[in-house]
Amino acid sequence: MIADADARVRHLDFDLHGVVGIRLIDPSPSDMAVVRRQLGLLEQPLARDPDVVVRFVDELPTAGLRFVEHGRTGFTDDGFFVLQSRKRAARVRIAFDGIGDCCEIVCQRGVRSVPFLMAIVTLTALKRDCVPLHASAFVYQGTGVLVTGWAKGGKTEALLAFAARGAEYVGDEWILLTRDGRRMYGIPEFIRLQDWHLRQLPAVQRKVGRSHRLLFQAIRGVDRLHGVVPAGRLARSFPMKMLAEALPALRRQLNVQLDPADVFPGGPRSFAATPEKVFLMVGHDEPTIRVDGIDPQEVARRMVASNCYEQQPLLTTYLAYQFAFPGRRNAFIDRAPALQAEILASALAGKEAFTVRHPYPCDLGALFEAMAPACTVTGATVPRDAVTPSRVAGRPSEVRA
Repeated sequence: MIADADARVRHLDFDLHGVVGIRLIDPSPSDMAVVRRQLGLLEQPLARDPDVVVRFVDELPTAGLRFVEHGRTGFTDDGFFVLQSRKRAARVRIAFDGIGDCCEIVCQRGVRSVPFLMAIVTLTALKRDCVPLHASAFVYQGTGVLVTGWAKGGKTEALLAFAARGAEYVGDEWILLTRDGRRMYGIPEFIRLQDWHLRQLPAVQRKVGRSHRLLFQAIRGVDRLHGVVPAGRLARSFPMKMLAEALPALRRQLNVQLDPADVFPGGPRSFAATPEKVFLMVGHDEPTIRVDGIDPQEVARRMVASNCYEQQPLLTTYLAYQFAFPGRRNAFIDRAPALQAEILASALAGKEAFTVRHPYPCDLGALFEAMAPACTVTGATVPRDAVTPSRVAGRPSEVRA
């Protein structure tokens, strides 16, 4: 952190494991808090030029603004603007032509989050031969474990299941893998826990603030009330109809974000490890939890599609940029999907990989018991047709190599 004599911060650096460097220029304390929440506590002075520069200004002029998507994106002769951040009005200029080289993002103060910051950071990692993977990662009894899958597929559930049993946190949401497959790096974002997670993790639940606990109790009470109303005239009344329409939005509030240090008893350490075991999480409509061996290259092929899905908001906005400035392209963004496929195939080559099919929601204890036999030292295998003694919905979990 570099400050003037009057203690005003001139710039603040973040170094993601030597892979991507981010520099904030003229951030206020609230601006720094916003970015820390997005990137985690990886502040470190850069000994090299930054890959991403986020500049904060009091006023970002948009004279002559023309909309691409009204209220969301627009452009002037001077640049391309994103006008919404977390569904709130914002004013942010993004230099799409610089992504992959040195991208500058200029934010008018007051943003709730820097739009597309994580997507830009993870894409930029490709130029350093690191591929971003939508995944969680931890170390269990000395073995580095990488858990991946589609959004809402069970990655965080596996992380929480092993956290309660002494695992060391590496990362959640996004993991960077080196091309040679020897290292994985976590970005220490906050972990989002659902209400049903917390009910299975009483030690973690006690760290949730009282206001959140009261909110959860109130929403569950309203949900129960709606569930006991018998079909008939009362159920069709205007108040009950309004309640039924509001419930989906209320249920989406049954979650909280916690610092990894509140979830892992030993606290995070280096946010880096060697990936030795790879798990692909897939939800299914059966009550059992099954673990089966899989070709790691199949995992790689599936996760290329998952990566593209997660990056779609940025890529869609890139199309808006091209609409605003016909003929302008970014060759790095254009080749990113193929580059991700190439590096990911190399990173996962030769890894011991497994699919985990599980119900959702699931019993975290049963999930641990099903996966733990596969989390042995590199070179060991799960015996064919081995069965764990854990039970989900009255039936045993299965583990097959």
